[in-house]
Amino acid sequence: MTRTDAALVQLVEALRRRDYRFVTPTPATHARVLARPDRGAARDLEDVLGWSLPFAASLVDAELLGLLEAGGALAATADGMYRSRFRVSRLKDALYLHSAYPTDAADSVFFGPDSYRFADLIEAELGGAPTPPGAVIVDIGTGSGVGALVAAKLCPGAGVWMTDVNPAALRLAAINAAAAGVPVRAVESPTLDAIAEPIDLALANPPYIIDHGARTYRDGGGMLGGQVSVDMAAMAARRLASGGRLILYTGSAIVRGEDPLGAALAALAHAEGCDLRYRELDPDIFGEELDQPAYAEVDRIALVAAIFTKR
Repeated sequence: MTRTDAALVQLVEALRRRDYRFVTPTPATHARVLARPDRGAARDLEDVLGWSLPFAASLVDAELLGLLEAGGALAATADGMYRSRFRVSRLKDALYLHSAYPTDAADSVFFGPDSYRFADLIEAELGGAPTPPGAVIVDIGTGSGVGALVAAKLCPGAGVWMTDVNPAALRLAAINAAAAGVPVRAVESPTLDAIAEPIDLALANPPYIIDHGARTYRDGGGMLGGQVSVDMAAMAARRLASGGRLILYTGSAIVRGEDPLGAALAALAHAEGCDLRYRELDPDIFGEELDQPAYAEVDRIALVAAIFTKR
């Protein structure tokens, strides 16, 4: 770990000592809050590291300001103020570094309401049936590392891997893991080839929205945003050990009452010798996306969970 990364680990630890508790909303909510007339500049630490507002150096105590600087997180503004290059958010008992708002860059590191729901799904699935010590856990497309860290705490003694195609994501995920005291192995790859052993637990929270900017962290590809989900599920299902599970959290575009993603995942499970439990977690999310031409025939976007178990 570089000195810069070590400073960011210390930053997360310092925020934990200060009982920092920012919860990240959707980008639409974030934009609405920042549009309020009294939100032009930061008033407290959550404004600085949560709402991504510009701040005067005097607002932040010397320890945090030094760690932000040492971690390469300070960006100067034209009027002599600063912005943080990162946000920090609390999920359960851990803090996560992720990209500052707005997340316009192609290599933005995602964290938001889906992260909280993904964590809850993992807890629900592993609460009564954690993996045994020595099991292999892989968080595919780890982003900020939520899946890996939540599963690792529920499965002591497991070997935890994180994969992603975005080096910026892997960097922050590794920092988040170090700050949480969770040993992980990070691999920059679009495949699982670096993991030799059969996988006991695979986790995936892929993008599922059609993104006009084709940003990796947000674009779900073809099939109305479902293609990346199918591809990740196929990659994982082929590598599962007997009795191994894939916990897939994603969204599905419902067209004229039909669920093409659900049908594709059912066919995949049958082909790969897996049992599948599939359910809607929320019938209607990101409704504003239906205004886009690509969704002209879509009734709604449903949030779904697909649990594959290898026979």
